[in-house]
Amino acid sequence: MKYQSQRVAYWYFLAAMAVFSVQVLGGLWAGWIYVNPNFFSEAVPFNIIRMIHTNALIVWLLLGFFGAAYFLVPEESERELQSPLLAYVQLGILLLGTAGVVVTYAFDLFHGNWLLGKEGREFLEQPVWVKLGIVVAALIFLYNITFTVLKGRKTAITNVLLLGLWGLVLLFLFAFYNPGNLSLDKMFWWYVVHLWVEGTWELVMASILAFLLLKLTGVDREIVEKWLYVIVATALFSGILGTGHHYYWIGTPGYWKWIGSIFSSLEVVPFFAMMSFAFIMVWKGKRDHPNKAALLWSLGSATVAFFGAGVWGFLHTLHGVNYYSHGTQITAAHGHLAFYGAYVSVNLAIITYAMPILRGRDPYNQVLNMVSFWLMTGGMAFMTFVLTFAGVIQTHMQRVLGDNFMDVQDGMALFYIMRWGAGLAVVIGAILFIYAQLVPGREVIARDAKQEA
Repeated sequence: MKYQSQRVAYWYFLAAMAVFSVQVLGGLWAGWIYVNPNFFSEAVPFNIIRMIHTNALIVWLLLGFFGAAYFLVPEESERELQSPLLAYVQLGILLLGTAGVVVTYAFDLFHGNWLLGKEGREFLEQPVWVKLGIVVAALIFLYNITFTVLKGRKTAITNVLLLGLWGLVLLFLFAFYNPGNLSLDKMFWWYVVHLWVEGTWELVMASILAFLLLKLTGVDREIVEKWLYVIVATALFSGILGTGHHYYWIGTPGYWKWIGSIFSSLEVVPFFAMMSFAFIMVWKGKRDHPNKAALLWSLGSATVAFFGAGVWGFLHTLHGVNYYSHGTQITAAHGHLAFYGAYVSVNLAIITYAMPILRGRDPYNQVLNMVSFWLMTGGMAFMTFVLTFAGVIQTHMQRVLGDNFMDVQDGMALFYIMRWGAGLAVVIGAILFIYAQLVPGREVIARDAKQEA
C-alpha cells in the first residue's frame, strides 16, 4: 500500500461484501418463491424480498465503486486523499440509509408518507429522506475524489473515472422527479436506471478494468489509455440514445422504435471492445503478477459482460422482437448475466486485487477464490440459459398463442427449479469468495507463525 489513505477502501470493501451476501441470499429466497409461491408469503411477501434483492445489488455495487475509487485514485494521482475523515463519514451515511431502507421495506413503515415512506418506483423505492442522504454522501464523495485528482497527477484512468462518477451522481437527481403521468414517469425513470447501467457505470467499469490490467500485466500506460478512450467513446455514443429501447411501449412517439433499435444494437460494440482490450493486454503483458485470481476475475468480467450485456441484450433489443419478448424471463436472463459480468465481477476483481495489499499480505487463498469464480460464473451462466429457454417458451405460449398467464407459469415450473439450483451455486461461490478474502490461507498462517518465532 503506497498511500495511507488507501486504507479507506478496506472498509468500503468490507461493507460491500456484507451487502453482497444479503443480496445473493435475498435472490435465493426470491427464486424459491417461484418454486413454492406460499413460502413465508404472509410474513415476508415476494415484493419485499425482491426489493431487498435488487436494492442490495445497487448499494453493494456502489460501495464497491466508491471503494475502488478510494483505492486507485491516490495511486493514480500520486497523493493522499483530500479527506479520509469525510470518506468515513460518507460510508456511515450510506450504511445508515441502507439500514433505514431495509427496515422501511420489511415493515412497510410510514405508508403513504412522502418523506419517510417508500416510493412505488422499481429500483428507486427508497424513501425521500434516504435519497437526500445519498445526495449528501455523493457530494462528499465527489469533493473528495475531484480535489484529490485536481491537486495530483491526471491520467486517462482518473479522467474517465471522474466522468463516470460525476454522471452517476448527477443522473441520480432525476430520482426525485416523480410525475403523476406514468409515461412521463418512465421516461425520466430510465434517465437514472438506463443511463447508469448502460452509460456512466460502463465508464467506471472501464476505468477500474484499465487500472487492474495496467497493474497485472505491466503493459505501457499509453496503450491502455488509447483503448480506454475508444471504449468510452463507443459506450457514450451507443448508450445515450440506446435509452430508446426502453421507450417502445410506454406511450412515447413511434420514432423511438427506430432510434432505440439502431443505437441499442450498437451497445454491443463497447463490450466487445472491453473484452478484446482485456485479452490483448494480457497477451502483450510482460509481467507475471502473483495475483492470478485478480487476473481471472478481470478477464472473466470483460468476457461475461460481453455475452450478458452485449449478446443477450442484442437478442431482444430490436423492437420487432421486443414486442413479443418484453417483460418475459428473457429480460431476467439478460439482466442477471449483464449485471454479474459487467459490475459484480469487476467489483470482485478490484477487491481480489486490493485486499491482500490493504491487509499487508501476499495474495492468499487464491485457489479458493478461483473456485468461487467458476462456481458463481458457472451458476450464473446456467441460470441465464435456463431463463432464456423459459422466456422463449413463455413468449410463444403467452404472447403468440395467448394462453393464460398462470397456466404458462405452471408450465415453467421445471425451469424455476433449475434456476434455483443455479442460484444456490452462486450463493455458495459468494460465501467462498468472502471467506477467501477474510481468512488467510495455510501458507500465510505458517509464514506469520515463522516470523513471530
